[in-house]
Amino acid sequence: MTSSTLADLFPIGNSISIETLENNVYPALHQLRTHEPVSWLPALNAWLVTKHDLSIEVMRDAKTYTVDHPGFSTAQVVGPSMLSLDGHTHQSHRMPFEKPFRKREVTNRFTEAVTQQVATLLHGFKKNGGAELRRDFAGPIAVQAMVTALGLEETPVQQVLTWYDTIVQAVTLVAKGEPVSAAGQAAFQALKTTLMPSLHADPNSSLLAAAGASNGTGANNALDEDQIVSNAAVLLFGGIETTEGMIANALYHLLTTPEALEMVRADNALIPTAIEESLRMEPAAAVVDRYTTTEVTIGGATVPTDALLEISLLGANRDPEVFSNPDQFDLTRDNLRAHVTFAQGPHVCLGLHLARLETQQALEQALTALPNIKLRSDAESQADAKPRGLIFRKPKALNAVWG
Repeated sequence: MTSSTLADLFPIGNSISIETLENNVYPALHQLRTHEPVSWLPALNAWLVTKHDLSIEVMRDAKTYTVDHPGFSTAQVVGPSMLSLDGHTHQSHRMPFEKPFRKREVTNRFTEAVTQQVATLLHGFKKNGGAELRRDFAGPIAVQAMVTALGLEETPVQQVLTWYDTIVQAVTLVAKGEPVSAAGQAAFQALKTTLMPSLHADPNSSLLAAAGASNGTGANNALDEDQIVSNAAVLLFGGIETTEGMIANALYHLLTTPEALEMVRADNALIPTAIEESLRMEPAAAVVDRYTTTEVTIGGATVPTDALLEISLLGANRDPEVFSNPDQFDLTRDNLRAHVTFAQGPHVCLGLHLARLETQQALEQALTALPNIKLRSDAESQADAKPRGLIFRKPKALNAVWG
């Protein structure tokens, strides 16, 4: 199909800019969902799915919609991993990490460490009367949890962040059509070298060591060291970026919805409910990518073979056919777990239990330690607090005060 034909068939998708997708995207997503539930967006050079049921259909059908494609930029930088493989190969990459990331194992291994980390952070800035809670609070919680998970406690956190930033930048450039940078290659090699001792440590010392010890259990094709490290790198990125956003977005929603904040303060058993509603309202990851393995008709659109299909988690989570008054932060919903923020199907997020644990501790302790917390009222702070982003959505800054 020519670009002019696609523009005629999908006029709404054709009109949407990157600026709209990065900022106040929800009115556009509502239009798309109603009139073009699967639409061609030239701004993305991709097809976009915005309905809840269609999103689930795509994520669960790994034969028609795959991640195993040369265009998957992360694999070009860190190598093949559970993020970029499907079928039996995907399962062989994911299997060593599944048991260590189960809810019971995560709870037993991380509760004490996360609780102490959150308390230490709050103690450090409580007396200041204010802080930027994304950079000073949400970010350090997410980083420390992944450092612990991968057995990198002896490595300076700033060094881990430097590798992280460099590799993420390399992945971003590859996604724009550029080759893998020398800096990205060097950063991944340094991370790999540092992870190797953790991989061979006592299985009780970290989730990475536990995964290494369980690698190949019940299977004939265990992963080699490089493959395990590639998967660990993917977990590192996901665990930092999306958990930081998850914590910051939850704080934003509570601090901008007075009735919800009052409900949670009166009953902290509602904190898990607030977390789920925040996950629905503003997923830290806006989209997940798939590639078509054949021509397929979905949502009234005929999508060609080998096309990039992006599932808008933002759009799916605000589908009014599933969630009434979808643009309202509402703790009384009876179907909160129907959101698709952690994806569905074979690629459901492996770290969801750890992310929920970190966010639970962050909210519970912050609301107790900072009883009068509120966002700064100046226009710049209010604007910076609103989550935004094309791929990952979170506040630019979350400037809060208390006293």
